[in-house]
Amino acid sequence: MDAFAPPHEPHAPSGGRDWAATLRWVERGLAPGHRVRAVADLRGGWTSRMRRLDIVSGPEAGPGAGAGPGAGPVPGGYGLVLRSFVKPFYLRHAPALLTREAGVLRLLADGGVPAARLHALDAAGAFCDHPSLVMSLLPGGVRVAQDSDVERRADLLAAQLAAVHALAVVPGERPRAFEAWTTPERVRVPGATARPGVWRRAVDVIRREVPAYRPCFLHRDFHPGNVLFTGQGAGLAVSGVVDWVETSWGPADLDVAHCSTTLALLHGVDTGLDFAARYLAAGGTLETDRGAHLYWRLLDALAFAPDAEKVAVPWRELGRGDLTPALLGRRLEDYLEALLDRYA
Repeated sequence: MDAFAPPHEPHAPSGGRDWAATLRWVERGLAPGHRVRAVADLRGGWTSRMRRLDIVSGPEAGPGAGAGPGAGPVPGGYGLVLRSFVKPFYLRHAPALLTREAGVLRLLADGGVPAARLHALDAAGAFCDHPSLVMSLLPGGVRVAQDSDVERRADLLAAQLAAVHALAVVPGERPRAFEAWTTPERVRVPGATARPGVWRRAVDVIRREVPAYRPCFLHRDFHPGNVLFTGQGAGLAVSGVVDWVETSWGPADLDVAHCSTTLALLHGVDTGLDFAARYLAAGGTLETDRGAHLYWRLLDALAFAPDAEKVAVPWRELGRGDLTPALLGRRLEDYLEALLDRYA
């Protein structure tokens, strides 16, 4: 759902109704003497508002903590992340989304996947200005640039996704069954397409019954915008996986499909097509039936139609101004055609 990265400078939170009660709630949950010294919006999200909280203790906090413009991290302090659902559509679903994410963060606390630690939860907004969750701040940042590290990042994404799918989850702790994000009737075919036959063939593929699959633990929104990296070149490494509100139980192919579509849109069709091979090389397991694999790949890609503009907004905030609606629409259509050519 959300890709986010730190802004250039911390700044004071916006005042009024959208912060005062939330600040009081956050500080009540901190250790004695700890205060919020500064708040910074995190760029790149569109489903929820993400803020970094800089926490200090003792005299560094000072009076009026959290209100000083230009304040930055303090040596000896630490960071938290505040997720708040503020848009009307997501407000309606906030209790379920935040409760699910909190449960997953508890489940992942034993290690194996670099995820945040849950700090506090107000899923219904009973104490905050908006339904909110507080978690630890992970190191690193989102990397979506078209640079020399693209191939290395794709390999690391594949290995991390294989590790997510390998998590052993007992039946009582399994998340909800996956939900499809589109149907044949809901696909929005671009009106100006010069390749209507490609769209018809793609939609016809997902008209079939859901293929049999071996279920596993899914992130369900795994893509470059929800993975944090540190380092460069040979030192590049995954430092965190974020945004667990859509976590589900379902086919590994679906998570692979989602990351593949995103890579195709961000970096070109070949990068998206090759991600499944990278995932298999990293030890992941996919369905061997080509028709089933094509079904999951197209089910995900068609949910981005007609031009992936909505998800591109946070990518542009992260520096990808080249991702225009025209380019994304062309890449999506090229990707559909390439999938049909390879697997149909």
